[in-house]
Amino acid sequence: MTTTQLRAQLDEVFNARERTNMAPTITVLLGLLELHPDDAEVLYEVGGAYDTDGQEALAAEYYQRAIDAGLSGKWLRQCFLQFGSTLRNLERFEESLALFDAGLARYPGSESLAIFRVLTLHAMGKTDSALGTLIELLTDRLDTAEIRRYEVALRGNAEYLKSLDS
Repeated sequence: MTTTQLRAQLDEVFNARERTNMAPTITVLLGLLELHPDDAEVLYEVGGAYDTDGQEALAAEYYQRAIDAGLSGKWLRQCFLQFGSTLRNLERFEESLALFDAGLARYPGSESLAIFRVLTLHAMGKTDSALGTLIELLTDRLDTAEIRRYEVALRGNAEYLKSLDS
């Protein structure tokens, strides 16, 4: 099976999944994993299926294996987000934050990674940093006359808020 064919099959399984009953999806994905035990995208999709099923500890293992197997492109960006979120849900906050930071270093334009990083800061009790980071993100991404007018003040407030959690 070619990489393109495998990806098409993974997409088909993903699109057919039923979020309220992930067992059939997990079964199919584990079958594909038996055939392709070192394939990074298969490992990632297995992790995602376990994550959707609420089995976050198992999901984390597969996400890490996918990264270690060389996951790349949009799948790696998505894995950073899902893995970081899973670690947050497992209350492994420092690991979550480190993963989001690594993801943002690699994909600096990813608003979704930045927003989920804010959720980790909030879960860590760093609510001032979370709000400051969110204000920065909005200031960076919203190009409106009002934002431009108050950009210096917004950035100053964001820095101040972030300093409160230091």
